[in-house]
Amino acid sequence: MKKIISFIAAAVMIVNAQPMSALDAQCSDIPQISAKAAVLISADTGEIVFEKNSDEKLPMASTTKIMTTLLCLESGNLDEEFVVDSEAIKVEGSSMGLQEGDIVTKYALCCGMLLPSGNDAANVTAIKLAGSMEAFADLMNERACEMGLSRTFFVTPSGLEGDGHGSSAYDMAILAREALRNPVFREICSQSSIQTEFGNPPYKRWLKNTNKLLNMYDGVYGVKTGFTDEAGRCLVSACERNGENLICVTLNDRNDWADHSALYDYGFEKVNCVDLEIPEIPPLDIAGSVSEKLSVTVGESSIPVTSCGLDLDEIEYTVISAPFVYAPVCEGDEIGSLRFCFKGREVCSIPLFAAENADFSHKSEDNKSKNKFVEFIKRLGKVFS
Repeated sequence: MKKIISFIAAAVMIVNAQPMSALDAQCSDIPQISAKAAVLISADTGEIVFEKNSDEKLPMASTTKIMTTLLCLESGNLDEEFVVDSEAIKVEGSSMGLQEGDIVTKYALCCGMLLPSGNDAANVTAIKLAGSMEAFADLMNERACEMGLSRTFFVTPSGLEGDGHGSSAYDMAILAREALRNPVFREICSQSSIQTEFGNPPYKRWLKNTNKLLNMYDGVYGVKTGFTDEAGRCLVSACERNGENLICVTLNDRNDWADHSALYDYGFEKVNCVDLEIPEIPPLDIAGSVSEKLSVTVGESSIPVTSCGLDLDEIEYTVISAPFVYAPVCEGDEIGSLRFCFKGREVCSIPLFAAENADFSHKSEDNKSKNKFVEFIKRLGKVFS
């Protein structure tokens, strides 16, 4: 593993990364698929296991709602009730069944977007979060930029076509990878059906998932279907087998269920679990204690990740903490995190814990006050010299 350590006080924006090279593109066992564009990646590292035109920008229909749902979940207050915008629900295509005057929550909207692919839910979400479709599209594009989705541009929250609206198979896989790190997103999109409440007054009702792959292929746990005349059939899915996780995207694919199944059969033969060893972590700076350094530890000795030939020397890690840890600290207190990255993208993040107690020291504070007084006298002397 590459011995690189950096310390930061806040999260770092993910850099713009291009698709990573595919595995052995000349292998005779590579599936022949009907999709115009496709990609199969490790859900952990983002490595490409299979690709076909994976960087070509194409319309992606309702798979757009992956981003809309993620932004909704990240906005918080998911159980807040509010009345739907009467104009937002006037939209063609698939629907979760919202009507004028309905009372709904953000959580119900997320269910309505990910399962029945409600265009009404997507529009209501946009108005609730940003006040207009245009302002919400700006939020979508800002988040896409943060993820490094260089071939993605959002115009609508639902995926109904707009001028320039589109993405690549690779970008959609990276978007799904980010969204699946949100536990609520993953829990919702993995359900074949889900019960939620909305209406006037709200009452319980069931929503059914359009993603038939959930019941067709063992281990599939998401993510989102899509279709328009321009985009054709689009599908983003994720699958786990024996601790290995893959994400598959097909755009404009008339045979998407079978193609995803074939790609997973192929992919799980090509990948394996690799253990990322935990590096030795230097002590962190601590203030207000007799000692100036604090030893840290983690709960794991290694982290298993899905890989297709990962070079461990390409793994970098970053210690994320405040510039100083302040005493008192008890052994076992969480004081930061250790983030593993591969080619600029986060693989995983684990918490860092104090490996020892660090009591508050009045003597340390007295010394600091004394040092500040001495520094003040020195500066005063320079003024009058």
